[in-house]
Amino acid sequence: MTTATERTIQVPQSDTTPDPRRWRVLAIAGIAQYLAILDLFAVIVAFPALQQSFGNASTGAVSWTLNAYTIVMAALLVPAGRFADDTGRKRGFLTGIALFGLASIACGLAPNLTVLIVARVAQAAAAALLIPTGLGLVLPVFPKREHATVMGIWTAIAAAGGASGPVIGGLLLQAGWRWIFLLNVPFTVVAFAFGLTVLPDIQQRADRRLDLLGATLILGATAGFTTVFVQATDWGYAAPATLACLLVAIALTALFVLHVRRHPDPVVSPVILRHKLFRTATLGVFCYYLAFAAMILEATLFMTEEWHYSTLRASLGVAAMPISCLVLSPFNGRFVARFGARASAALGGAAIAVGCAWWVLATGFSDSYAVVMIPGALLAGASTALLQPPLFGASTLLPADQISLGSGTLMMARQTSSALGVAILTAVLGGAATRTMTEFRAGWIFMVAAGLAAMVAGLAYRPDRAAA
Repeated sequence: MTTATERTIQVPQSDTTPDPRRWRVLAIAGIAQYLAILDLFAVIVAFPALQQSFGNASTGAVSWTLNAYTIVMAALLVPAGRFADDTGRKRGFLTGIALFGLASIACGLAPNLTVLIVARVAQAAAAALLIPTGLGLVLPVFPKREHATVMGIWTAIAAAGGASGPVIGGLLLQAGWRWIFLLNVPFTVVAFAFGLTVLPDIQQRADRRLDLLGATLILGATAGFTTVFVQATDWGYAAPATLACLLVAIALTALFVLHVRRHPDPVVSPVILRHKLFRTATLGVFCYYLAFAAMILEATLFMTEEWHYSTLRASLGVAAMPISCLVLSPFNGRFVARFGARASAALGGAAIAVGCAWWVLATGFSDSYAVVMIPGALLAGASTALLQPPLFGASTLLPADQISLGSGTLMMARQTSSALGVAILTAVLGGAATRTMTEFRAGWIFMVAAGLAAMVAGLAYRPDRAAA
């Protein structure tokens, strides 16, 4: 007999009788995934416009429109994934998409910078609920033979959101920065309306008690580390505020580890912590996004400062990344089927390392956009198509009631490493007034190292052996 704490609403997973709704479910969840990632990167190019709009606000003050989004989303991803698994993924998704739309309206209509930052916090909380919940809704309605293809599409959407963020942000700035946020509204309305009827009502262990203390500890620890990564360059690496924040984050992490060991049903299951392949995949995602997030920022800075491109032209200059990713991602399922997840992940890490190495070398003999930027951008897009589907698919190796939580953990690794990658790059590049090609090349070398680390993690990722 099935007990109350084990109640699960099943969805078809047979390879012979796939759920006829599955592609519509993917489309709805994909919209939310794209918007959540897009809004992380689109705001970067709006900094000058925001400063002017709010009375020549300082760069540090305006940076919190990005930092607040990054920190809150990273901190809430794991608790949000657990909340969705416990209370129902459809309910969690619909709540998240409605809140995201309302927060986007608040951002677009913000009368001052303080209101905008508060609205961004609400938007980030909604995004944290959407991302793991979306994948937790998608994977169960697809047969296992289609999971590789689904993960290729899913990660292509995420990569397109990240790489196209500066492009779309630059285009919307021509009409005003508020449209970066207001553009979300019609898409959230459509996703919510169709989600009511299309999304499956998947619920895992619905009567399980939420581990509120564990969720609070992991939220505080993640927020502390992310704040250190984001703010250290402004505060100073040895400043009292930086060191205090770091110590608090370490203390909260230690308390969380003790809590997980002693609690009978902690927010992060020991199953995840002990799963070797899942840990390997998380490490690979972390290393990859150290390079990827820094790469988008440096490409934009390089084109505006060295080649004197306009903000719009520089935004369009990175378009080759999402285009190559979108073209190649649908074929990743076939590649994995033929060569294996290990080869795909390792080649993905190698591709971004080679792309950044090309920029180190090519900037020494050419100033041509086609010669310098295009090859590296194409390799960066290919790296995303190769690496992310197998590594983000690691959540499917976990028990069914841990899928959203596992997805949230992987997304948290992406967010925190993105913040750290940008922080490291900022320290390497130094101030704009003293920046030279030496600093730009040092930044790309850092990305080469991160890409190679992701490649090593990919080589260690062998889900086929676990299945065998």
